[in-house]
Amino acid sequence: MLAVYFDCPGGPEKLYVKEVMKPQPGEGEVLVKVSASALNRADLFQRRGKYPPPKGASDILGLEAAGSVAGLGPGCKGRWKIGDAVMALLSGGGQAEYVTVPEGYLMPIPNDMTYIQAAAIPEAWLTAFQLLHFVGKIQEGERVLIHAGASGVGMAAIQLVRLAKAVPIVTAGSQEKLKAAANAGAAAGFNYKKEDFSEKVLELTQGAGVDIILDCVGSSYWEKNLSCLSTDGRWIVYGLLSGGEVHGDLLARLLSKRGSIHTSLLRSRDKEASNGYQQSFTEDVLPYFSRGASPHLQTLVDSIYPLQEIAEAHRLMEENKNIGKIVIKMP
Repeated sequence: MLAVYFDCPGGPEKLYVKEVMKPQPGEGEVLVKVSASALNRADLFQRRGKYPPPKGASDILGLEAAGSVAGLGPGCKGRWKIGDAVMALLSGGGQAEYVTVPEGYLMPIPNDMTYIQAAAIPEAWLTAFQLLHFVGKIQEGERVLIHAGASGVGMAAIQLVRLAKAVPIVTAGSQEKLKAAANAGAAAGFNYKKEDFSEKVLELTQGAGVDIILDCVGSSYWEKNLSCLSTDGRWIVYGLLSGGEVHGDLLARLLSKRGSIHTSLLRSRDKEASNGYQQSFTEDVLPYFSRGASPHLQTLVDSIYPLQEIAEAHRLMEENKNIGKIVIKMP
């Protein structure tokens, strides 16, 4: 089969497609013929040598895939049959023609959804769902500040906050991205390049601040995050795009608001926890992707690249120009 590879860490030019052995499903695993995968920041970091895959995971890039069941390993419990349309969050291996997946990790693709659309769901939507419901314990009416509001996770979080009957507020780096976030349901959005988002959030909330912050940025935002965090608010860090080193009186300021910091990396969760998120997501969220559902959830695909152009896809994400997901289509 064909798969994305790089021999040594570096820029997008290090990526290439090569022929490797097709994996065989082990105990309780399903072989999936991949039709589409999607790109994530973790892929960029792994390519640079800064985010190694978890122990035992494939060293092929790709944290999500959509396709059809092509084989069943020993011990499978009959949940799936050959030809079923499925998608999955992976610890690696998605950017290849085939991938093996524990059967409990698979989710059904809604009948009226394409593989391209489905490939944009697993990583972004499960991350947002887990952060909001399992970590943040979101409640109806709460205000949620979502950084990188036009990213895959950001666009998913906006819709999931609305589904929870709470209020999504976003930051983004351009008016085009803010408009896309508004179309997805954001109640308000602020351009972090042109205005102080913490001041704008406090103005919007009449000084109360936000109850939850979804932060993939890290160190450069810590002071502003604390400024607009409400009393008893939850600040959830799930990425460190600006680094993780903090200089200042973070703990005293956090204590003064009785705030809490939570951290999460979905990729390194154990199988039991990940399986729990996926089961809850499948039952509570997936039905809203079907045509005619109200409210109707939608994936946003920024662009589609063939597998052979994987380096170009990486370049686009590194330039931070995408709105929504970058999808990789298999041959």
